[in-house]
Amino acid sequence: MKQFKQSILALTACLFATAAIPAEAWLGASQPKATKPQEVASNGWTDFHSVAGKCTLKFPNSPEHISEKMNVPEEGYDLKYDAYIANHEKKSVYMLLIAQYPEFVDQSLAQVSLEGFLNGILANNPTNQLLFADLLLVEGHEALDFFIRTGGVYFKGRAVMVKNHLYLMAMECEVQNYDEGRYNYFVTSFKLHKN
Repeated sequence: MKQFKQSILALTACLFATAAIPAEAWLGASQPKATKPQEVASNGWTDFHSVAGKCTLKFPNSPEHISEKMNVPEEGYDLKYDAYIANHEKKSVYMLLIAQYPEFVDQSLAQVSLEGFLNGILANNPTNQLLFADLLLVEGHEALDFFIRTGGVYFKGRAVMVKNHLYLMAMECEVQNYDEGRYNYFVTSFKLHKN
């Protein structure tokens, strides 16, 4: 869990650069597509309701909550984020990170922001190896699926831009503990609440 909290700190650093880094060629030809949820046995997973993010998601157990407000002086605003973290049998860690940008964030730049976010993650550690990235739509919103390997650790996630909110659902585990079914169950359980 401690290692994953360090990953969260690195991710928040990437949040600041989301719109500042241009898209790379690996994503240039991708087109958004609709997602299709996959059914996987829940095995005791619990529904989690985030008031801050106005969403629900299933976690393997009750998640730990971290909330921060970070000043971004070079951009002239504060970035607020909430992170919810839960482990599964001490083999993998699941996270929901909700970052709230100022109201003036331009929704038309959602794809550029998602690509910049991923580029920031990749640039954060020179040993990060991108295995997969693809743009898609989640409940009508632009999203990005990605899969990264760093040595013997996998980091797989889905980032969704909704107005001035970035939602990141992610799983981190050692390569030998990777479970595609559980990961799919986790990310496809994400639902936004209608206002």
